[in-house]
Amino acid sequence: MIPRYARAEMADIWSPDTKYRIWFEIEAHAAMKMAELGVIPQDAAETVWKKGKDVVFDADRIDEIEREVKHDVIAFLTHLAELVGPEARFVHQGMTSSDVLDTCLSVQLSRASDILLAGMDRLLAALKKRAYEHKYTICVGRSHGIHAEPTTFGVKLATYYAEFERGRKRLAAARDEIAVCAISGAVGTFANIDPSVEAYVADKMDLAIEPVSTQVIPRDRHAAFFAALGVVASSIERLAVEVRHLQRSEVLEAEEFFSKGQKGSSAMPHKRNPILTENLTGLARLVRMCVTPAMENVALWHERDISHSSVERGIGPDATVHLDFALQRLAGVVENLVVYPDQMQANLDKLGGLIFSQRVLLALTQAGVSREDSYSFVQRNAMPAWRGDGAFLDLLKADKDVAAKLSAGDLDALFDLSHHTKHVDTIFERVFGD
Repeated sequence: MIPRYARAEMADIWSPDTKYRIWFEIEAHAAMKMAELGVIPQDAAETVWKKGKDVVFDADRIDEIEREVKHDVIAFLTHLAELVGPEARFVHQGMTSSDVLDTCLSVQLSRASDILLAGMDRLLAALKKRAYEHKYTICVGRSHGIHAEPTTFGVKLATYYAEFERGRKRLAAARDEIAVCAISGAVGTFANIDPSVEAYVADKMDLAIEPVSTQVIPRDRHAAFFAALGVVASSIERLAVEVRHLQRSEVLEAEEFFSKGQKGSSAMPHKRNPILTENLTGLARLVRMCVTPAMENVALWHERDISHSSVERGIGPDATVHLDFALQRLAGVVENLVVYPDQMQANLDKLGGLIFSQRVLLALTQAGVSREDSYSFVQRNAMPAWRGDGAFLDLLKADKDVAAKLSAGDLDALFDLSHHTKHVDTIFERVFGD
């Protein structure tokens, strides 16, 4: 992660200070429970807490020790002993490094999830507000990038709301699945540590208990977590791409807010570029690239290896920091999005009424014409209108086969935009439930 795309609240979760504080809390809580069980002296556990609770662990000193011992947890425990004194010999009794590392990662991912969920709540609120604002703002719907039939900008935004609401549920479920504690010792058998220690630490760290670990927490949990983040990132990109398309000069139905003093190009003073949503497309790629390594981490050797470790040191901060930044940026884009209803109407009218072709097709079939002939009648009038050789409605009225089945009044009635908005309320009730 780089500072440009990192918000302090999320980045702090992955700082050395936070990591070492969590490591200490895991070790100190375990010591307190072991003292209660009579495994270590009570005064030793209390001394660990007393001397460690307010200290700022020296990351540089830990790094210095690690350069010699080549083991990060041992380096931390050595530094802790420097701060605590002789009582530190009772810390980490019956535990293994993975007990500390995996439980810490669970805490970090849980805390990161809470920030991400708050970001999704902000985005959902923005989407709902703008959807209701433009509930009946008519615009053209496009398939393959080509004019299809009318919709409303509110319905368009409602589709994104529903998608992000699903994404939020997946993320909440992924948070629950990842928030587990494992303090089970070497190969996960509790041979040298009582299972009640794990339960005690889990309760203190606000985690569930991993039912069965193999010295490490099974990595299918992490794979599911990063997959959930990847899906949210893809949803972010879908909305970002939509805004980018709508901001194109030839379309210009909506655009990112352009602030006073902002400049769009070093060479062309007229430019107003969709830089925020282009940035979001890139950030989505960064989040998704973390998914495949998380999947590959599932298949560790036997009870454990550390092939997952280097991966998670990277993708843990990268995926959560980038997704957090992207959610907040996208929420701001939606909140400040500039919408142009008049341009939406102008674009809707560009093809001279071709957006009503399906209604004419259906009306002809209901008037007794075969579907094949109805399609042919409509298409042969649509193609000249597509080329700009007349208005679609006028061409239909002049077609003898069409006129034989549909009067001029019948055709006029088919070119009615309200037909396409009659179920907007139903859609909104389904999406927003109010």
